[in-house]
Amino acid sequence: MTEVPLKHDLGGSPRFRCTPVEPDDDAPPNDFDKRVDAVRSVLRDKKLFTVDEMRLNIERLHETEYFGLTYYEKWLRSVVAVMVAKGVVTWEDLA
Repeated sequence: MTEVPLKHDLGGSPRFRCTPVEPDDDAPPNDFDKRVDAVRSVLRDKKLFTVDEMRLNIERLHETEYFGLTYYEKWLRSVVAVMVAKGVVTWEDLA
């Protein structure tokens, strides 16, 4: 069986559309990664956050941020953006 490389789409930009994704590393998730995933899971279970919202906000990241953040840092940025946009938290709450 041939393995198909993962793809990503950075904000719909043709420059990045369907380019192969290089794995960050093979290390298991660290404590930060696990916490971000747990928060995302709880918000999803409470119907406060969807995968579509997460992807949209990740794709909206500026190119330098997109390539400068880790996988779970991108998730966290997206979760925060959605929660602020929905009024669940404010920027002041997060400061």
